[in-house]
Amino acid sequence: MDVEHTFHPHILREYAVLADGERGALIGPTGNIAWLCAPHWHSPAVFSALLGGAGFFVVRPTAPRFAWGGYYEDRSLIWHSRWVVDDGLIETREALGIPADPDTVVLLRRVLAVDEDAEVRVELNVRAGFGRNRMTRLRGEDGIWTMSSGSLHVRFSGAANAKVDSTGALVFDLRVRAGEHHDLVLEMSDKHLAKEPVDAQACWDATEHTWKKRVPLIQHSLGDRDSEHALAVLTGLTSSGGGMVAAPTLALPERARRDRNYDYRYCWIRDQCFAGMAAAEVGNERLLAEALRFVSERILTDGPDLKPAYTIDGGPVPDEAPLQLPGYPGGHPKTGNWVNKQFQLDVFGDVLLLLAAGSRRDQLDVVHWHAIEKTVSVIEKRWQEPDAGIWEIDDKRWAHSRLNCVAGLRAVAAVAPAPQAALWTSLAETILADVSGDCLHSSGRWQRAPDDERVDAGLLLPLMRGAVPDDDPRTRATLDAVRRELCVDGYVYRYRQDARPLHDAEGAFLLCGYVMAWASHRAGHDVEALRLFERNRAACGPPGLFTEEYDVVQRQLRGNIPQAFVHAIMLESAHCLADLDPADKETAS
Repeated sequence: MDVEHTFHPHILREYAVLADGERGALIGPTGNIAWLCAPHWHSPAVFSALLGGAGFFVVRPTAPRFAWGGYYEDRSLIWHSRWVVDDGLIETREALGIPADPDTVVLLRRVLAVDEDAEVRVELNVRAGFGRNRMTRLRGEDGIWTMSSGSLHVRFSGAANAKVDSTGALVFDLRVRAGEHHDLVLEMSDKHLAKEPVDAQACWDATEHTWKKRVPLIQHSLGDRDSEHALAVLTGLTSSGGGMVAAPTLALPERARRDRNYDYRYCWIRDQCFAGMAAAEVGNERLLAEALRFVSERILTDGPDLKPAYTIDGGPVPDEAPLQLPGYPGGHPKTGNWVNKQFQLDVFGDVLLLLAAGSRRDQLDVVHWHAIEKTVSVIEKRWQEPDAGIWEIDDKRWAHSRLNCVAGLRAVAAVAPAPQAALWTSLAETILADVSGDCLHSSGRWQRAPDDERVDAGLLLPLMRGAVPDDDPRTRATLDAVRRELCVDGYVYRYRQDARPLHDAEGAFLLCGYVMAWASHRAGHDVEALRLFERNRAACGPPGLFTEEYDVVQRQLRGNIPQAFVHAIMLESAHCLADLDPADKETAS
């Protein structure tokens, strides 16, 4: 095996994600599962080559030369790796089996000989604990191998010819006749596995059926197929308990050697609200209900002490700690996240916006209304405090945070009975007056904070969500300033950090690009809106996955992948922009 070739990290645009709601895997162009934490999202990785660690599960052509490609089956995260070799085509069909058991990983890999006999190399080395624990107690019989790695019980089916090599890995070459297929099934759990191995065909049938049920057809958006794919990503990142991880990965750097690499394997309340609002926009009742449940439970449990992020089961996010791996080039790996110590006021506005969206879809019950009342009471008590804000930086009285609370209060007032509606509207007006008093720039636009006159693209989000009327001149002035100061070739940066060119400080933020498209449409600039939307939805690789940042100069993805809230805002924008004038669509194209 050519170890250097197989385990050399690839650029992020070449990785596809497999996810079943309880965990996620990244697969690269050489057929290696380069990342998988098991059995849960925030468990230690069993395959960590993405960060230079040990552990691998490779299925790739034995041919010395091949060209890679791939695609997702519609409305799913069932991935096909596709290789062109000198004498034919080879495909592997890849998925994490669903419906998923929260404690057990079922990884399906089907080798397909498309037009000629296919020869592939299969290599498996499960290394739990971020590579620390080798496979032990290996036993093989009738093509089924059992083993352990750390606390994990492991079973591998479909490996009749496998041998244990000198490194302790299972290795074999597989030949599949033209037009036929061969199934490989990997099961891993920290509980005892079921007595009988998973039936591959039955699991494939259930997985395909469940994806089609959970991700319905989408029509009449600005990009139906991409909208369906975004919904599939959000569905794959959402657990049976309702929590949605921000991303399945950790420590993929946003900027090389700047210590901007974070663990995103947790549930951010903001991201969860964005996903729920997008689900409400497209009428996906299941994903909306999951978001409503998870967010309401956190609010009712923690109230004014609501954390910005939680583990998938609602527990506390651990403190940051260094991870003893080489890391993705340019990054310093660490687990946990410092966000667990922050107060973010804007999140309470997002909670109200989500609950209001749930009300408009007739999904609220008495528990949700208690959550609304609890959230309003927190805003009433804490809106004057400094907070870390949407970008999770220094504590200040951020304009965005307060405006987001205004937007949330107006949204729930619009669906509430008259007495509460009046009180909540009054609170919104009080907060808006306060922001107007200390965060209105002399040019008439909103500025970031009382002591920070810069414009921030994030300010457009609460303005689009109803903090002020669409025709408010402060919105138009802010939009003009963002266009003038933060837009480059159809991409949008958060804010100007210093005198350097924007791209030297950080990548463009895809979230901001989609919101700018939305704002431009509201302002009547439909050609500009379409251009922004199309530029930003092209900022991905063949698997169609978005990261948080996009390096405009190098045309590369930056940060953890896939980033849930970017897929959520893309999905929502595709529907908010769907009513563009056909003539403008024709002009933009």
